[in-house]
Amino acid sequence: MNQPEINTSVFNRLRVVLVETSRAGNIGAVARAMKTMGFSDLVLVNPRFPDALADPEAVAFASGAQDVLEGARIVGDFQQALDGCNFAAAVSARLREFSPPVWTPRAFAGHVQAQAELRPAVVFGNERFGLPNQIVERCNVLINIPANPDYSSLNLAQAAQVVAYECRVAAEPGTAAAGPVGFHGDSASLAQVDGMYAHLEEALVAIDFLDADNPKKLMPRLRRLFSRTQLETEEVNILRGIARQILKTTKR
Repeated sequence: MNQPEINTSVFNRLRVVLVETSRAGNIGAVARAMKTMGFSDLVLVNPRFPDALADPEAVAFASGAQDVLEGARIVGDFQQALDGCNFAAAVSARLREFSPPVWTPRAFAGHVQAQAELRPAVVFGNERFGLPNQIVERCNVLINIPANPDYSSLNLAQAAQVVAYECRVAAEPGTAAAGPVGFHGDSASLAQVDGMYAHLEEALVAIDFLDADNPKKLMPRLRRLFSRTQLETEEVNILRGIARQILKTTKR
């Protein structure tokens, strides 16, 4: 049986990002959940205590997954956590008015498995407060785990285990779940998409379509609209070209 190339295997492409985690034990438990499913790329954004990766509670809860902790990185902001990624999925039980498209873990796993050029990040929030809206809005999709509507609370490690499990199942020959229609070109990086939104916002202000002092919800709505398309690099370049021409015309 042919093995997947190391650079295209989902086990080498998927990153788990934990944002402002409050308990060291939860970091260790997530590391354990990742390792049992074959994943190892873990990034922490501003954990709320010092020496998060070496904390005795984290090590104890990792229960044999110390190598995942040792290879993990701590960064100061969300943008750094996504360095090298071109697709991000926020995991939340709470749906948002301006969230990106809502997928199940199975749909996400199938999409990631089918698109070998994707370098995805799965993003989990603080245990108590979850993810802030501004982070959710910057992600391509929101993963909502189907659960008992009367008691849908999963702890951090359980949620990570569910997503990692679905990604592993999708990677097994003959069991991949079908995801949404994917890219035909190179998918745009999150940094490229953010740059496009900033450029587009500048152009909309220049033609008085957007009031910079009273923007209301226009940009979040545009983010939601474009997130449903799964932008490719060339498409981002086209949109930035339009914004550039608008700005050029208004300055004449």
